[in-house]
Amino acid sequence: MADFDLDLQTAEGEMAAEIDPGDIVLGVLDGSTPPEEWVETIASGSVLVLHVDGDLAELAEGFAREVKDLGGELMHFRGFLVVAPPEMDIDTSRLG
Repeated sequence: MADFDLDLQTAEGEMAAEIDPGDIVLGVLDGSTPPEEWVETIASGSVLVLHVDGDLAELAEGFAREVKDLGGELMHFRGFLVVAPPEMDIDTSRLG
């Protein structure tokens, strides 16, 4: 029988890095955070859950189109804006 040189620890580390979906970032959408910061957060694979403090259209204007162009998704839900990165869907099937 042949000997195998298999490093499971390294293999697990590489697998974990490939499937890491990012973080869920909570924040307030009130105009105090630069739009580029929200885009960078989404581009890194994180999900944003932002409490909307003001006019949503005006507050999201600086980053919504860029998020969509990246392949991300935005959903307004009960006073919050949920922003998902590319390749992650927002499932609304349980909303009725």
